[in-house]
Amino acid sequence: MSAAKQFQVRRYTYDDYVTWDDDVHWELIDGVPYAMSAPSVQHQGISVNLTRLFGNYLVGKPCKVYHAPFDVRLNYSNGDDIVVQPDIVIICDQNKLDKKACLGAPDLIVEISSPSTSGMDRVKKFNCYMKAGVREYWIVDPDTKSVQIFLLENGAYIGHGYFIDPDTISVSTLPECEISLMEVFSEV
Repeated sequence: MSAAKQFQVRRYTYDDYVTWDDDVHWELIDGVPYAMSAPSVQHQGISVNLTRLFGNYLVGKPCKVYHAPFDVRLNYSNGDDIVVQPDIVIICDQNKLDKKACLGAPDLIVEISSPSTSGMDRVKKFNCYMKAGVREYWIVDPDTKSVQIFLLENGAYIGHGYFIDPDTISVSTLPECEISLMEVFSEV
């Protein structure tokens, strides 16, 4: 499907999503498609650093880290009309994986925000992740070199801290894992 193609006014599902042009990255939230722009160099640097830090910690452990583009079908068993591509996901239950995607909520999601994605990350995705049961959600802001963390408690996200470079973050869903923001934002 061409990026310029107009979508009909209707609710789309994963079955539609997999037929769209692979040259454009899409997300599907409540049946509405959203085209994603290419990430900045700064965004990619942060993503690589975080993926490496998580990956190094997870060697030999049951949890695994995946980075975008990687499909997460948040409600695959109930409508299948929410397909997101978070920047980074950590999945501890490998039974949630099929050959193409994560089926259901990952344990941890990281979104690296930008001025153009901030509203989506802080409202639409925030609510989707909370409703789906994502236990820990990080919003990384490259401009302020900060990370805001939300933990799922009794079905709602509770702010668990606002961290800035050079703070070190203890990852709630990964016991004994600590992430140095100095390393996350280095060379960025």
